[in-house]
Amino acid sequence: MTDVKEYLSSRFDKDVEELVEFLRIPSVSAQSQHREDVSRAARWLAEHLSRMGMKDARVLPTAGHPIVYAEWIDDPAKPTALIYGHYDVQPVDPLPLWQSPPFEPAVREGRLYARGASDDKGQVMIHLAALRAWLATRGRLPVNVRVLIEGEEEVGSPSLEPYLLTHPDLVRADFIVISDTGMFAPGLPTLCTGLRGIAVAEVHVTTAATDLHSGLYGGAAPNAVQVLCELIAACKGPDGRVAIPGFYDRVLEPSAAERASYGSLPFDERGVLAGLGLKAFAGEAGYSPFERMTIRPTFEVNGMWGGFLGEGSKTVIPREARAKITCRLVPDQEPEEVLDLLAAHLRRICPPYASVEVERGAGGRPWKASLGHPATEAAIRALEAAFGRKAATVPSGGSIPIVESLDRVTGAPMVLMGFADPDCNAHAPNEFFSLETFRMAREACAVFWQEVAGALGA
Repeated sequence: MTDVKEYLSSRFDKDVEELVEFLRIPSVSAQSQHREDVSRAARWLAEHLSRMGMKDARVLPTAGHPIVYAEWIDDPAKPTALIYGHYDVQPVDPLPLWQSPPFEPAVREGRLYARGASDDKGQVMIHLAALRAWLATRGRLPVNVRVLIEGEEEVGSPSLEPYLLTHPDLVRADFIVISDTGMFAPGLPTLCTGLRGIAVAEVHVTTAATDLHSGLYGGAAPNAVQVLCELIAACKGPDGRVAIPGFYDRVLEPSAAERASYGSLPFDERGVLAGLGLKAFAGEAGYSPFERMTIRPTFEVNGMWGGFLGEGSKTVIPREARAKITCRLVPDQEPEEVLDLLAAHLRRICPPYASVEVERGAGGRPWKASLGHPATEAAIRALEAAFGRKAATVPSGGSIPIVESLDRVTGAPMVLMGFADPDCNAHAPNEFFSLETFRMAREACAVFWQEVAGALGA
């Protein structure tokens, strides 16, 4: 496939230019002021798919943000792949920490900085560049391909599964390819073998009918912020284990072989600590930092507020306080069940002079790959051929709820090839994508189609 590789090499600068154009669109799905920007990104993507030679490229309205779909069905008798990705991005806050504007892409030291560069616009464009190379040089793809790119992944994909249940033809495939994860180490090609699930909640504590004067009522009136702190402290022990009764009942413990495999990975504990600006890791005793970050469940406070937060002093006893909570889940935990346990635990320990409510947010089940499928083996060969080193097969601590949904809805094997650097600042200021990785990953995806076609006899 020398011609395909040469085409990719000749188009590198143009592919980067197109990625930059895509990144300029502020498609923040979580913020209503960007609703039209999200739709604009969907239209841009559909037009791009059509220009590169994909068929039936269109924008599909949903109850929320639209889905972009295209296909190349050359021969229904051939195997069919589905490429999934997302074009929506995270909010940019805190804006002052960005070294360059988040939607004005900038290249510094071989990295392309912009919101969405690695999560997930850069990874989407890797796949589209590889498809274009095949279509431009051969006039066809080695297998049938469907492309489905959604605009709500960053808000939990609320519209996608309901839409797919009523439009199953869009995801009918023999295997599914996703690039929305990262590499275990810079330059180390990585196949993701598992994802944690997630349960999201907001805890609301109230006490009196109004904020109270801390001089007149201090010492007798309950303080909602303190109550909230005590409730949260009672959810995790000093050993790092979650203290919610029943929380671990469904957790599948890793096998000895799995733990030995994780222990052999080149995890640079000191380097990670230094990169994060930490003196030591916290978390569950008895498990390595890597295991805590990937295969163990968690309870985390994402934010807390209550009382007076303005400049200067205001001596009040707050009547209400709130906290945003997320739990990362592992097989076989269920999001709704975990939220039930959390709510019951907080109600049980809440003091009589306060009340607590748990507002439920988005949830997603954990996912674990079924290794050994020809498409998975083809992906490993393609990654190793393009990057010139042995690929890592590791779980990720992140959550992509739609992966489990696609697995359940389609029954098709999942191939998760991740290309984001581990320190790419996804969801944070100064998100970036390595341009050298962008170059090699396009080749890996192009080689993948040849490998998988041979493995499946296409």
